Amino acid sequence: MLVPLLLNCLATNAYTWSNETKEIPEYIVKHSPLVHLYSEELYYPGSIDQYVSRFMMSTADYNLTAPLSLSNLTSSAKEVRDKVNDEKAELYLTSREQWQNEEGHEDWLTNYKTNKPNIWNGYISNAYSTLIVVDKPDMDFVDAFWFYFYPYNLGPFVMGRGPFGDHLGDWEHSVVRFNRSSQEPLFLWMSAHGGGAGYTYESMLDQNVLDPKRPAIYSARGTHAQYSSTGRHPHDIPYHMLSDFTDNGDLWDPSLNHVAYVLDEGSEVVYPANGTESGRELELGDWLLFDGHWGNKKLEPQDVRQQWSPFEWRIIDGPRGPLSKNLERKTVCERSKWWNLFKRCHIRQSITLGEGWDATGNKCEILNEYTPAWLLPVTNLVTSGGWVCFWVDRMLS
Repeated sequence: MLVPLLLNCLATNAYTWSNETKEIPEYIVKHSPLVHLYSEELYYPGSIDQYVSRFMMSTADYNLTAPLSLSNLTSSAKEVRDKVNDEKAELYLTSREQWQNEEGHEDWLTNYKTNKPNIWNGYISNAYSTLIVVDKPDMDFVDAFWFYFYPYNLGPFVMGRGPFGDHLGDWEHSVVRFNRSSQEPLFLWMSAHGGGAGYTYESMLDQNVLDPKRPAIYSARGTHAQYSSTGRHPHDIPYHMLSDFTDNGDLWDPSLNHVAYVLDEGSEVVYPANGTESGRELELGDWLLFDGHWGNKKLEPQDVRQQWSPFEWRIIDGPRGPLSKNLERKTVCERSKWWNLFKRCHIRQSITLGEGWDATGNKCEILNEYTPAWLLPVTNLVTSGGWVCFWVDRMLS
C-alpha cells in the first residue's frame, strides 16, 4: 500500500464484551458473498487461533513471552500495558520464529497445501471467517460484515520492482447492507488497499457456479484486495505502474465455516451469536476487543530484509483487527480516499471490469457508459490504463 493510503482512522471505539448471546437472522448468511481466490495464490486463508499461538504480545520496549491464544488475547494486552504502565501503548503480535527469508515462507503462512477450498462446495475446514452483524434501526439498515483472515500479505510490485507493503496478518472484509424492514440485500462493499468499492447487490449476481443467487468477490494475488471481476486492476497510480490481478481461481464459501457476533449501533457492546453452526464464539472469548496490530512492527531501515521505495517500505506494520473498520459507518463505504474530494460513496450499478487476457471486459466502465458503440474501440485504446479513465473513476470512488 502507498503512503497516502495509510492515512487511516486508527482509533477504535471503546467496545465491551458481553456473554449474553444474540441471534443472527437467517437471511444474513443466505446472502453472504463467495470469494474467488487467485489461481496461483500462495497465501491462502488461515486459522486465526493457530496463527495467534505462534506470536507473543509486544510493545516497543517489552515482550510478553507467555503463550497466546484467542481466549487470552485481550487479557494479555492488558497485562503488557500494565507492565509498561501505559494504557494506550501500541501493541503488536510479534512472531516467535523467523518469517521472512530468501528460501520463502513456512506452511503456516502460506496454507496453500492445506487450505484450498473443496471444489464441490467451497468449504475450508481449517480457516473460518468472522461475521459481525451491526443493527442500525435509525437508518432502517442491517450491515453484515464478513472478515477474511490471511496470515500473510504479499505487497504489490511497482513497475516490476518489489514487493512493497508486505506484512504479517491480513484482514480483508466485505459488507452486505440490508433493508431492515424488508430483509432484502441492497448493496455490497469490498475492501481494497485502505479503500474499496461499492455495488448494488443485484449487479454482483450470476457470476459463480456454486450459487448464482449470491455475489462472487475476486481476491487479488498476494494482496487479497477485493474486486468485482477478473483481470488486471490498476490502482492508485496511473498507467499500470501498480496493479492487482484476479481470476476464476478456487471458489471459497466463507459462510460454511464462520464465527458470528452482533453489535448494536450505539451500544458499543459486542455479543456472541447464538445457534451458529460452530458454537465457538463463547469458547473463543473476547478476542475481538484486541486493539493492537495483528502482526510484527515495521522492520527498521537497517534490517537487511527491509527495502525502501518512493511509494512504500517493503515490510510494514501488521494491520488492526475487525473492530477498527468503522463498523458503525453511515454509508456503506468504509472511508474516502484522499483524492475523493467530495467524500462521495459511489455505488456502481454494474461491475468494474478488469483488463488483460484474464479480464471479463474492458476496464473503463465510466466512459463506456456514455460513449457511442462505434467510438468504443478508439476510446478504449486511448484510455486503457491511462489518466482519463483512472481519474474519472477515482473521482467517483
